[in-house]
Amino acid sequence: MSNMLIITLAVMLVCLFLKVPVFISILAGSLIYFVMNPDVSMTLFAQRMIVGTQSLSLLAIPFFVCSGVLMNYSGVTRRLIRFCEAVTGRMNGGLAQVNVLLSTVMGGLSGSNLADAAMEAKLLVPEMERSGYSKSFSSVVTAVSAMITPLIPPGIALILYGFLANISIGKLFAAGMSVGLLLCVSLMIFVSVISKKRGYLPIRTERMTPKAFGAAIKPAVLPLCLPVLIIGGIRVGIFTATEAGSAAVIFSLVLGFLYHEIK
Repeated sequence: MSNMLIITLAVMLVCLFLKVPVFISILAGSLIYFVMNPDVSMTLFAQRMIVGTQSLSLLAIPFFVCSGVLMNYSGVTRRLIRFCEAVTGRMNGGLAQVNVLLSTVMGGLSGSNLADAAMEAKLLVPEMERSGYSKSFSSVVTAVSAMITPLIPPGIALILYGFLANISIGKLFAAGMSVGLLLCVSLMIFVSVISKKRGYLPIRTERMTPKAFGAAIKPAVLPLCLPVLIIGGIRVGIFTATEAGSAAVIFSLVLGFLYHEIK
């Protein structure tokens, strides 16, 4: 049994090394296991492969990803950046603090840590470097803060875990929110301490006027309601996780038409 598992793992790793698509690499490794184990019917392999693609819960993933893409195209991301700058602008390491808070907020939009890291590496890291932050510090903050994203509903990792472990996705969303916020606060404290030692300055030193602060927060209010809509709807029983994903897509379209920035 141990030899079969080693061979299965080796086949999968070789396929990944040869740049074979991940799902084919996993299928190849699984197929080797069934071929080398005559006590297990190949029918089971075919059944599990087909059943795994027919889960309604997994449909929530492309829905939430689509929602995040629509919000990027409709200008919601830029509004969220201005919101994060208004909230963290006077903290040590202002742009780094924006990076962390934006990852937390983006978790409620796309749920994908890879999409969040790619977006921030393109938008925030060059700006951080121009402001005097080292490339290593900027990159590490971006990578570490991206770990918050899958914990904030609708985190894709939570959906996959709930599907594989047969656990309520709604309960996982409710639990992930508190853990994600705790991680966000902890990381912002660490960033503040390190930024103070290295002399990374805040974005601004003066207080924002109430009018300016309200102008920065107002455009971000509706996007920030999405996690509340998702968790509340699932917990109350209005819709399932998959239906919440479709509701998020509709919500994103509505925001796009309100902001008039979809191209």
